[in-house]
Amino acid sequence: MTRKPTIAPLLATTLALALAQAAQAQTLDATSTTTGTAATTIDSSSTLQSVSIDPNVAALRQSTNTFSRMFRNLPPFALQSDSVRTAMKQLGAAGGVLDAKDVLTDPIQSITNPAVFSPNNADNPNMTAGVTFFGQFLDHDITLDKNSPLNQNASPSRTINFRTAAFDLDSVYGNGPAGSPELYQTVNGRIKFKLERIPGAEAVSRNGAPRYDLPRKADGTAIVAEGRNDENAILSQFQVAMLRFHNAVTDHLANQPGNAGAKPAALFAAARRYVTWHYQWIVVNEFLPQTIGQDRVNNILANGTRFFNAQDPTNQYVAADGSRNILLPIEFSVAAYRFGHSQVRPSYRLNFGPTGGAPFFAFIFDDNLDPADPDPADLRGAKRAPRRFVDWQTFFNFGDGNFRPNKRIDSHLSTPLMILPGAKAPSPGLPADGLQSLASRNLVRHVNFGLPSGQAIATRMGVTALTPAELPELASYVVDGGVRLDQSTPLWYYILKEAEVKESGLRMGDVGGNIVGEVFVGLLKADSASYLSVRPGWKPTLPSATPGTFKITDLLNFAGAVPPL
Repeated sequence: MTRKPTIAPLLATTLALALAQAAQAQTLDATSTTTGTAATTIDSSSTLQSVSIDPNVAALRQSTNTFSRMFRNLPPFALQSDSVRTAMKQLGAAGGVLDAKDVLTDPIQSITNPAVFSPNNADNPNMTAGVTFFGQFLDHDITLDKNSPLNQNASPSRTINFRTAAFDLDSVYGNGPAGSPELYQTVNGRIKFKLERIPGAEAVSRNGAPRYDLPRKADGTAIVAEGRNDENAILSQFQVAMLRFHNAVTDHLANQPGNAGAKPAALFAAARRYVTWHYQWIVVNEFLPQTIGQDRVNNILANGTRFFNAQDPTNQYVAADGSRNILLPIEFSVAAYRFGHSQVRPSYRLNFGPTGGAPFFAFIFDDNLDPADPDPADLRGAKRAPRRFVDWQTFFNFGDGNFRPNKRIDSHLSTPLMILPGAKAPSPGLPADGLQSLASRNLVRHVNFGLPSGQAIATRMGVTALTPAELPELASYVVDGGVRLDQSTPLWYYILKEAEVKESGLRMGDVGGNIVGEVFVGLLKADSASYLSVRPGWKPTLPSATPGTFKITDLLNFAGAVPPL
């Protein structure tokens, strides 16, 4: 006899504007079958009241959803002055110490001959190229600062976070079918995301497979809950995969015999929770262990957080409905979680091309290209053309030997990130203010927000700090007040160098790993609708290569986003 574990009733999250609320409790029975898949029954008598956010209420909520400080009593690494900002721009400038100085003449050689074309930009054998973009997708799910000025001092408590600090996929679901109807369509009683087929893609795709894109306006603007997820072609295609994942889960649940006659709203709510919990499982059990180490993940899960207390009232804000929600630490959003910038490759094989044809290789960005080109030779976003689709076999390990690694977490950024497009014409997620170096932009924000040095945080954590001898490239950098950057290092730079020196760039070190790990786990445990909060012992129930677990490759396969090569 098979045992029928009952998944807890759907809970309405108080952390997300986007989550729909169940008007009546819904019980989902996951029954094991001989094939190892899960049959889920939805109470068809349940009704779902979608949240329609009044604009005034939404504005009130956003105005209180700001940022906090994790280390409130530590001083800034340097004076918050214009001269220090200038020094940070120079430290992060193209051709400077952070520039990997890649040779950008051939996107294929950049991948196949890194010793010559990227001698300062080592591969990470422990991570695949797609982990970078999954990490970027996670960032866009929990943080968005649209308003803080680039060249002025700013206060975390007065800087609005336009995302909910929860892994709730509001970057995918928006305000739900009622609040964001432009994202959805109802087909045969099933609420699904809209997608659009890429015209002509079959002719340049292996085996003539059809390919899909985000819905777009006539000017090419994506119709999507989070516009930054159209910043580059890889991230845009991952957003497409997440939409397809929801649609596939919806069909999976609807096709269970016990769900005949389920109301569309109840089916949508169940699918949304399945999608969100499996996504959260990947965050905790795949992404975090790869990024900070399984030992650190285990320690935080077992012993709790030491430096990020989500229950502290100073780390919360009160929403319009009276609920208490989490404020994201500025040390995380401006410094620690920007570690992924060092993992970006100069170029990628976006897809394998048509059967018998050539793959599509391109640099991630190339500022020399015409921004008006409908199909540029780089991988910038907001473009639709037959060849602008992803074959995920390059980006994740499907066991076929086709995957490629990302770059190590170290103090070098791929050269295309030092000359970002965006200044010539607007592009989603890319700067239009003239400061094109991503490294410079990161470092200037350290001055603006008065972030502590990496050494000060290491001392507070009780871990061994980097010494000046381990930061020799900063010995000549002295800023206002005689502050030597090899002794008082900007946190983001410190975290990159810490990973390089202490972990050979394969994962984050103590300072970076503890900040990222504690914020991730802290957010999930504080979210009343997350699986870690509702049912910590829960295991994934959707079909996967290994029953009881679920990886990014399982998600992409289940979504139907991996056509055979």
